[in-house]
Amino acid sequence: MRRSRFLDIAATLLSLIAAYPITGWIVGAIPSNKAWSEPEQGVTLYVESNGIHVGIVMPKRAAGVDWRPIFPGSDLRDGRYAGHDHISVGWGERDFYLETPTWADLRLRTVLAAAWGSNETLVHVDHVPAPASDRTVRRLIVRPAEYRRLAAYVQASLVRGGRRYPGYFGNDAFYQAYGRYTAFHTCNAWIGDALRYAGIRTGVWTPFPATVQWWYARHA
Repeated sequence: MRRSRFLDIAATLLSLIAAYPITGWIVGAIPSNKAWSEPEQGVTLYVESNGIHVGIVMPKRAAGVDWRPIFPGSDLRDGRYAGHDHISVGWGERDFYLETPTWADLRLRTVLAAAWGSNETLVHVDHVPAPASDRTVRRLIVRPAEYRRLAAYVQASLVRGGRRYPGYFGNDAFYQAYGRYTAFHTCNAWIGDALRYAGIRTGVWTPFPATVQWWYARHA
């Protein structure tokens, strides 16, 4: 009896694991803000991907938004990078971020702990130039009002006066954030939430990089 019950539980768990990517792709293909269209002029943004995680690349100054006082160059290990005119912003679980500077450092324990759920989250900011043409980058133009809403979402995720952590390299830093990270509210889902809040077309749920990126043209 116990073995049968164990097998039933194991089968249920395997079914849930198998259903996750299928559900993610299906729901990610359903658009929110379906009527949104890209204007001819506005603020140019980029959505970049490393294959697992996406980030939004934004100008430091545009449409009345100035990121320099919020993410100052003094937070960087190498202040020379403060001269770059864009920032790349992402969000994620604290231990996953701080303990995984490279994919070689990835540990199953860290992944499982983050997927189970954590209230300890960070915003990750890189100071970068505008991305060069690349198949891993998507480009979109948004209206000034949409950009201001996007910026407001990012700012609302930051803990004012919260802790700051040095980044992996000379051009990045981490900032204490609000939000609960789970297997369903991932770093990519946060990006989708930000775009959705701004009124920009994206997937209903965006757990994977493609579910964020495929709505926008390749930066070529």
